[in-house]
Amino acid sequence: MRLDIKNKLNSIPKEELILLNKSELARRLNCDPRTVHRYIKIQKGDFSPSPRKAKPSLLDDYKDIILDKVDRYGASAISIYHFIQKKGYQGKYSILTDFIRKHKQVQSQKATLRFETNPGLQAQIDWKENLTLMNRSGKKYQINIFLAVLGYSRLKYLKLTLDRSQPTLFSCLLKTFEYFQGIPKELLFDNMKTVVDYSRSTFSKVELNERFRYFAADAGFQTITCRPYRPQTKGKVESLAKLTDRLLVYNEEFDTLEDLEQLVDSFNEEINQEISQATGERPISRYQKEKEYLNPLVPLDVLHAYIRQPKQYKVSKESMIQYRGNKYSVPTRYIGRHVTLQETENLRLSIYYNGNQISCHTITDKKFHYKPTHLTEILRSDVCKHMSEEDILTFMEDNLSLMDSYIGE
Repeated sequence: MRLDIKNKLNSIPKEELILLNKSELARRLNCDPRTVHRYIKIQKGDFSPSPRKAKPSLLDDYKDIILDKVDRYGASAISIYHFIQKKGYQGKYSILTDFIRKHKQVQSQKATLRFETNPGLQAQIDWKENLTLMNRSGKKYQINIFLAVLGYSRLKYLKLTLDRSQPTLFSCLLKTFEYFQGIPKELLFDNMKTVVDYSRSTFSKVELNERFRYFAADAGFQTITCRPYRPQTKGKVESLAKLTDRLLVYNEEFDTLEDLEQLVDSFNEEINQEISQATGERPISRYQKEKEYLNPLVPLDVLHAYIRQPKQYKVSKESMIQYRGNKYSVPTRYIGRHVTLQETENLRLSIYYNGNQISCHTITDKKFHYKPTHLTEILRSDVCKHMSEEDILTFMEDNLSLMDSYIGE
């Protein structure tokens, strides 16, 4: 922009500029009339440059493929580069990496919009894992600290645990709801195995563990899991995880595990009274504004059922489990694994692995309960592994007549 033209035009009132002959002004200012016209429009505030036409990119035909591989599967740039080369891409690797980098930045910026939450909307959940503290006698305790923080007020709840199992997680969440005197509309989790079903999840699409999904539905909160490119989303609870390092000063300052639990509880109350650097207020004070926005507590006896850990049964080398002195078959692929059982009123025994039913039998007083398909698998893998299918069937017929405990279903 020519400053001499700009300064001279700025010295003329806008009302007069409208009336002046732009060709005459151009002659006086020794420039093109179109330049004068453009400068006057800028001064009036109604000028916008013509949009530039986007230049075609060598990546244009491959962008859908690239985004699919990045977002759904977390594929690396170099693997995508070699993949699209085979499909005809002739551009440079640097063009691809620049496109992926900008895409991730956009996704991260979108995620950041949810970082500061409205009252009652969200709490973040995590663990401080394997924290080791020593008592006065030199005995070491390896503990975990369950962490929860309300997004708006920064009110925190800490609980000492000895494991991070799913029943323990449920128990801690119940205590969290009681401490908050309500339930946030959303709970944000890391991709912990007690929440996420890894076998059914992909890089961009997370499937929740079935039991946890039922718990969330009964409690009335929506489950949010951390996604790729979202380093900001768990900032509140990760800051709290660092805060728990202050517990290290209590090394050799306690005697029993109960003493240590009381120290954690006292520390919890202490940090809720401290002024938050993020809000400039005490969490306990800000919480008074937030608690009315929390969802009311549901009947907690419904949720307590999730805390009780079902008894597990190990599948023997015979591909069977023992229940009340009798044995029941399962498919041979579950040998050595632990399963759970459910007995119904109509004397049916359902057998589950990872929440999925793998077998079902009628309960009787007989010693052995085989399903024909299971028995065939068992014989094929052991006693009859060298026999043909026909010989196995003959063997079964000859021997099952001697096994009055066999039940075919």
